[in-house]
Amino acid sequence: MEKLDTLSASNNSFTGQIPTQLCSTSPSLTVLELCFNEFSGSIPPSLGNCSRLRVLGAGYNNLSGVIPNELFNATSLENLVTLDLGRNNFSGKIPVSVGQLKKLEELRLDNNNMSGELPSALSNCTNLITIDLKSNNFHGELTNVNFSHLPKLRTLDVFLNNFSGKVPVNIYSCSNLTALRLAGNNLSGQLSPQIGNLKYLTFMSLTDNSFKNITNALHILKRCRNLTTLLIALNFRGEIMPKDDKIDGFENLQVLGMGGCELSGQIPHWISKLGNLQILVLSDNRLNGSIPAWIKTLSNLFYLDISNNSLTGGIPTAIMDMPMLKSENRKAHLDPRVFELPVYSSPSRQYRVPTALPKVLDLSKNKFTGEIPLEIGQMKALLSLNFSFNHLTGHIPQSICNLTKLQVLDLSANNLTGEIPAALNSLHFLSAFNISNNDLKGPIPSGGQFNTFQNSSFDGNPKLCRSVLIPKTTK
Repeated sequence: MEKLDTLSASNNSFTGQIPTQLCSTSPSLTVLELCFNEFSGSIPPSLGNCSRLRVLGAGYNNLSGVIPNELFNATSLENLVTLDLGRNNFSGKIPVSVGQLKKLEELRLDNNNMSGELPSALSNCTNLITIDLKSNNFHGELTNVNFSHLPKLRTLDVFLNNFSGKVPVNIYSCSNLTALRLAGNNLSGQLSPQIGNLKYLTFMSLTDNSFKNITNALHILKRCRNLTTLLIALNFRGEIMPKDDKIDGFENLQVLGMGGCELSGQIPHWISKLGNLQILVLSDNRLNGSIPAWIKTLSNLFYLDISNNSLTGGIPTAIMDMPMLKSENRKAHLDPRVFELPVYSSPSRQYRVPTALPKVLDLSKNKFTGEIPLEIGQMKALLSLNFSFNHLTGHIPQSICNLTKLQVLDLSANNLTGEIPAALNSLHFLSAFNISNNDLKGPIPSGGQFNTFQNSSFDGNPKLCRSVLIPKTTK
């Protein structure tokens, strides 16, 4: 195979170690793709002898050990453009010799067990376009790297590491940056006004750090007018939700995540200006007051989570008029740039494409009172409805049986009375159902999905009956 220049063996089930003689038998090799296999062992140092190699992809395997210095040998791998070793079990530090790879454009070391500080020599890789280091154990300060030397950088992802200190101001000199994820670290301080230099930024996630001054942050971030995704959850803890109507400029924003900040105040009016908003998460704060009637004017909103707050009043019928939740024919059309990095994840899956995101209404763990509006039956596009842990009264409306696409229905821990509508057994996609801890009575419907639900779905309703039901006992 002396003249072989491309070896693409990705997406197979190859096992064992990567052959050590690849470079000696194929000295013309320029592309080596081994991703999505089951290779184990270490990276052969001999790969550093593939002098013509431009692409080395070995991500999504079971490789381990320390990345050999030979891979960063400029005299041998001076043509290397792509290095993808993500999703393995590599340990150790990024070698200082990484700075010798002057042509490197893509560096992916994500989802490994690597540690240590970032070498300042990374600043020498002036052609870098993508740096993906997420899900490792890197620590220290990002200021080790002089990002002003990386003018071509478009994606920087250091999600889930242990970086501390402040965000280096020189990051904002990377004027071509489109995706910046600093989430899941120990970063602190206030955001710099220089963020406004990032005119092409579409995705920004600062989630789960210790940033301060949310009002200042939003006034700064509004200058990034191309933002489609802004995730700032689990920061600004204990501050007040900004209600300044001068917060604008987010006309392209499609995803806004502000959960887990323990913000007090009310749902602010400036959110009503976000005409392209499709996903809004305000969960796990301390918001009070009622749901504003203008919520129905967000004509593209299909994912609303305001759970675990202190919101009061009745469930407004305005919510039932949200166009995206009423119409089965209106599809979510998120800008593809929203998904340059995953924006929503659950323990079981990550949503990477717009069609995978469910249409959700979650008002759980608040202080809502009154009855469930009959108009609930208008929301025929809903896949998940959660009104649990409130103070709702009255019957379960028959109209809820019109939600034929529903997969999740949780009305538990309220004060609902009456019988379970028998027609609920016609909801053929319903896979999670919970009406426990209410005051419901009568027979539990049988047939359909009701034959699959556990007794725990009905616990705490002693007036319900079916032969296999085990009433909840008080301790």
